[in-house]
Amino acid sequence: MIRKATTADVIEIQKMLRDFADRGNLLARSLSELYTNLRDILVFEDKDGLVAGCCGLHIVWEDLAEIRSLAVRESHQHRGIGRSLVEQCILESKGLGIGRVFTLTYEVGFFERMGFRLVDKNMFPQKVWADCLHCPRFPNCDESALLLDIA
Repeated sequence: MIRKATTADVIEIQKMLRDFADRGNLLARSLSELYTNLRDILVFEDKDGLVAGCCGLHIVWEDLAEIRSLAVRESHQHRGIGRSLVEQCILESKGLGIGRVFTLTYEVGFFERMGFRLVDKNMFPQKVWADCLHCPRFPNCDESALLLDIA
């Protein structure tokens, strides 16, 4: 079941993201950042009530949103959970009138299979000034930027 994250989910979300960050697959998020952006986050809850996946949709500009912090527990991978979370974020973008969604990722193939296309990350100056300056990898970002036009 996909639902909006609650404050009760934040500790588990942070642990899941930290596991992926420790392997270099995505950026860790602080508790403060997760609580502050809680309304951005969706979770996948399995039949036993375990938060098995998460994904954020962060509005960047008038017609641009970012899919971020997509993670699915190893025990739950290859079941379509990540795809379902991203699809839900895309639906939410459409409902908000946002016509373009991008992501910075190491999982290029996953997003290409969902219709995203590789683009130059420099086309997102709002992202660079809002978030990238605080990233430990800045200015040597090695993630790929992908964009989906949904308008």
